[in-house]
Amino acid sequence: MTGEKWTVYWNEYSSNTYLYGSEIIYHAKNDVEFKNVLMAPGTVIKQWYSKTYYQMQRIEPALPMIDGEGRYQVTVHIDCPEDETWLIQLIFCDKYDAEAGRVAIRDEVSYFQCPLRTYSYRMQLMNGGLTRFHFHDIEIQEVEYEAEEEEAKKTI
Repeated sequence: MTGEKWTVYWNEYSSNTYLYGSEIIYHAKNDVEFKNVLMAPGTVIKQWYSKTYYQMQRIEPALPMIDGEGRYQVTVHIDCPEDETWLIQLIFCDKYDAEAGRVAIRDEVSYFQCPLRTYSYRMQLMNGGLTRFHFHDIEIQEVEYEAEEEEAKKTI
């Protein structure tokens, strides 16, 4: 992926979406409105995968391939009320589909490095106390260590 920016959108495929009592409106490719006032915190709302089994799931991978030696920046574009929160969880798996690690993201811009054993991973959008939000996209970009340190200095 070397420096490229990968944008993850909410596709209309509903198999990996929490639908029970949910109202989902697709305004545009980068604007999905989600409402569910009865959903419990910690519920997985949407999932994306870096590796899929097409015959079983009938979807293509939505996440880029990443390696354990790179450092990555995740930028989340979700509009929600100030008193409500979301959580992004990255779950890394080895080649036997055993969990190799996980990262929780709560900020709009975050950095992570996956475990060296990572063969595939999935990303989950989780309810951290949400009842409604507008999902735009999530960007994943490989970054250099120096660029990350400079960005951290700007925010301090």
